[in-house]
Amino acid sequence: MQWTVEHIMKATGGQLRYGVAGAGFDGVTIDSRSAHAGQLFVAIRGERHDGHTFIDQVIDKGARGVVVQAGTSVALAHDRWQAQGVTCIEVPDTIGALGALAAYQRGRAAIPVVAITGSNGKTSTRQMTALVVGQRYRTLTTQGNFNNEIGLPLTLFQLSPNHEAAVLELGMNHAGEMSRLGAICRPTIAVITNVGPAHLEFLGSLEGVARAKGELIAHVDVRGTVVLNRDDAHVAALAAGANRKVVFFGFGPEAQVRARDIRLADRGITFELVLPDETIMIHLGTPGRFMVANALAAAAVGHVLALTAAEIKNGLEAFVPTRGRLQVLETALGFHVIDDTYNANPESMAAAFDTLRALRQGDTGIIVVGDMLELGDHAERLHREMGARAAQSGISRLYIYGHFAEAVRQGAQSEGMAPDAVFIGEKSAIVADLRDRLTTGDWVLVKGSRGMAMESVVEALRSRGDDPKPV
Repeated sequence: MQWTVEHIMKATGGQLRYGVAGAGFDGVTIDSRSAHAGQLFVAIRGERHDGHTFIDQVIDKGARGVVVQAGTSVALAHDRWQAQGVTCIEVPDTIGALGALAAYQRGRAAIPVVAITGSNGKTSTRQMTALVVGQRYRTLTTQGNFNNEIGLPLTLFQLSPNHEAAVLELGMNHAGEMSRLGAICRPTIAVITNVGPAHLEFLGSLEGVARAKGELIAHVDVRGTVVLNRDDAHVAALAAGANRKVVFFGFGPEAQVRARDIRLADRGITFELVLPDETIMIHLGTPGRFMVANALAAAAVGHVLALTAAEIKNGLEAFVPTRGRLQVLETALGFHVIDDTYNANPESMAAAFDTLRALRQGDTGIIVVGDMLELGDHAERLHREMGARAAQSGISRLYIYGHFAEAVRQGAQSEGMAPDAVFIGEKSAIVADLRDRLTTGDWVLVKGSRGMAMESVVEALRSRGDDPKPV
């Protein structure tokens, strides 16, 4: 969609410092590396980089306009830029202006917009939902982890006249963030997958997490729909104040969209999807039972958009888990690695342990864990509980890396795990010990928060002994 100076001024309330009032732009960018001719560059001031220092580069690449922040400490070459025919718009806050531009862009698209949030599973739910909605509509969806106040606008700038729907992922870790994201994307359908002990460092309690996630509901179109997890008490309680149509998904009879007869099959999951008017069998190509809940959320969106059961089935069965999200990987030496390293919190840890138990079916099970981050004052207790759950899963060995390793060890040994079955160390030492022990048929689960970079353990374990990967 084309942008004009009038659009930008209307969206941001900025001041035109110089340039042609009738100038137009082919798109909006914040990345000087990928900027190209004809674009508008918004100079974002981030934690590590200030976009104002890259304005010369984007102008050299042919950018026609820049949005700058008033009072920036970076020296700006306004005289030279004006002589080059560049249009400059000044705003009080460029991050706020980025969101305002994205909100304006969203307003130009009269299409269904699905916004998905939750403590666990929002990325997989978003992927499944995009596949379901995409069975009937040309659908824009979030790429990667572009789900915050910077990433969401960049996704919305990709909207084109060809798009018939959008499926967006919204992430947050502070109160007020979800409200700002909701104001930008103004969904017609909002999905809240669950409320768990993630981001307790900033939100304090599960009730605080629920309130923060629930901020999204106020920004749903009054004629829109809120899709809620009936099995999560904190999420289900949000229905009371929604003032919008509510559709529940879950495993109990109270949910309009539910699953029954769930079975592990071919390292995937089969279940019967029960919709208000139809029932159909589904086979998911992922082994995690918790993925069924994500599929139900996606199916509920499909139901709201009046898709048939067959269309919903086709979308769900096209889902393939992305790297680091419960991927079962085979090795040359015959042992199996479950890569669930994308992120971690207490609920996703417990779900991964359950998945390992189901998959190994009596074979040797081993868990490698890194810290769960952003748990604040609850971290010691939650890591002890995580260690206890690991021991309860019946594994033979537990490897622990991170600041809270001792708390995890204490939890494991409180449930009877032998001291010599617990190994605390750096990732390189963990891999070295594992290489000496793993045999054909063993199962190894590797998991930790994003900041722990546990994927390096997966890569090292998958490499051949004669060509080891560094950790």
